[in-house]
Amino acid sequence: MTKTAIEIAPNSALLVIDVQKGFDDESFWGPRNNPAAEENIAALMDDWQAAGRPVVLVRHASVQPGSVLAADHPGHGFKDLVEKRSQGALVITKTVNSAFYGTPDLADWLSAQGIGQLVLVGIQTNMCVETTARMAGNLGYDVLVPLDATHTFDLAGPAGLALTADELATATAVNLQGGGFARVVTTADLLTA
Repeated sequence: MTKTAIEIAPNSALLVIDVQKGFDDESFWGPRNNPAAEENIAALMDDWQAAGRPVVLVRHASVQPGSVLAADHPGHGFKDLVEKRSQGALVITKTVNSAFYGTPDLADWLSAQGIGQLVLVGIQTNMCVETTARMAGNLGYDVLVPLDATHTFDLAGPAGLALTADELATATAVNLQGGGFARVVTTADLLTA
């Protein structure tokens, strides 16, 4: 089986979703997966900026009481790897899972720039990254998600059900690609495209 080459549009936008200090608080979130996520995010940001492609930084401002992502909490700030690469990037602030429900309006900005391809990286794989990818796919964007440039945390559900972070990441990959919302790729795929 031959692998299809990935074509990156000259104006492909890299959406760096919720790479914030508050996600480093393991006592709040629990065990995470993919310790290489930040290194891969940094490599993609460097590549996008070197190529002159647009970078969009998305930041979650939680309205939940006691959240480490609340706007008045130190955890609201971007992680250092993002902060030091933030020059020239559009910054969107949101209070829900989708970057399409933030300020300024992402869809309006993408339309004004003539952007049709999005690459999504960040935190959490199965929450804000997946939600944004699903909406982007529904809106007709060509969406690429390098899963190894995302991470998430173990999660408990109803009636004692629980999934590990790796199981959730696998489910996201299946949901996104199997559901036709996005193509799931690797950081290396994009850096060599």
